[in-house]
Amino acid sequence: HVQLVESGGGSVPVGGSLRLSCVSSVGYVFSSHCMGWFLQAPGKEREGVATIIGSDTQYANFVKGRFTISKDSALNTLYLQMDSLEPEDAAMYYCARRDGPYCLGYSEAEYHYWGLGTQVTVL
Repeated sequence: HVQLVESGGGSVPVGGSLRLSCVSSVGYVFSSHCMGWFLQAPGKEREGVATIIGSDTQYANFVKGRFTISKDSALNTLYLQMDSLEPEDAAMYYCARRDGPYCLGYSEAEYHYWGLGTQVTVL
C-alpha cells in the first residue's frame, strides 16, 4: 500500500521561493514508477507541473526555468523547488505516482496514488 504525504507549502511574496516535499511509505516506487507534481487552483482543473523517472524530467511550459523536480531515493522523498513564484502559481500542490515508468504527458487517469496536497499562496 502506497501512501504519499506532501509538505513545505506556505505563503511567500511574489518572486519568492519554496521547496515542496513528498514522502512515500514505500521506497521502491521511485525507481520503478514515474512521479509527478500537479496543481489545482480553486475553480480550475488540476494540471501537471513536472514529472521525473530516473534522471529524466518533464516540465509544464508555465514553470519551465523556474521550478525543479528532484528526488532522494534513500529518503523516499520527492521534491519540487519553486523559484521566482508568481501569483498564478498559487494553488494546492499534489504529489502522485503513475502506474509505471512511462512519464510523457500528464494523464491523470494513469496516476493511481495521490497525496492530500499542500497549499501554496503567493502574496
